[in-house]
Amino acid sequence: MKKNSFLNAVRALFPDNKKKAYKQTIDSWFQANGDETLRLQYKELNHDSIVFDLGGYKGQWSSDIFARYCCDIYCFEPVRTFASAIEENFSQNPRIHVFPFGLAEQTKEATISNSADGSSMFTGNGLENIQLVQATSFLEKHGIKKIDLLKINIEGGEYDLLDHLIDSGSITMVNNLQIQFHNFFPDAEQRMRTIQTNLSRTHRITWQYEFVWENWEKITKNTTSRIT
Repeated sequence: MKKNSFLNAVRALFPDNKKKAYKQTIDSWFQANGDETLRLQYKELNHDSIVFDLGGYKGQWSSDIFARYCCDIYCFEPVRTFASAIEENFSQNPRIHVFPFGLAEQTKEATISNSADGSSMFTGNGLENIQLVQATSFLEKHGIKKIDLLKINIEGGEYDLLDHLIDSGSITMVNNLQIQFHNFFPDAEQRMRTIQTNLSRTHRITWQYEFVWENWEKITKNTTSRIT
């Protein structure tokens, strides 16, 4: 995401007493060149890995991950125009599977604002009907037993989805969770803290830029924790 998009979020979503701290976090992220480094560097990924991309948008992240690891990628994008473009771009690649729906806590129809990379069920205008599929049902139907990397950027839907994955125990299938939390709600920070606490029972933070991007790695004997 471009820096201006984050700065717009500072102006629109954050109370005055938190704007400075969030802007500093954004500056740190771009100084680290996080989109080109942290979000793509996973030493555990290889040809046999399974990656889920929730919020595929134009498919750039999926493309970058595939270029590095040549792994199987499940790319979910509920906005039809974006999904169609991704399907066309990857039509000759049998290892990138594109689904024109999102994953959620339950199967349902919803409406979403069509605002490019900020399309959300919770903000914006220009609403479009979309399909959501219960995440655990999808995993069972497709025989998914592990996800080596799960990237979530679903513009506010992450809270209910993560609660669902944690409560169902499915979160233990995930080796790395790359998540962007969004501050669309009055209780967004409280919900994020609760999810982080629950995640800490099975995963450890490896890098963190709050309300920008953060990564959680499944706890094993060899994992270590690093908070940025």
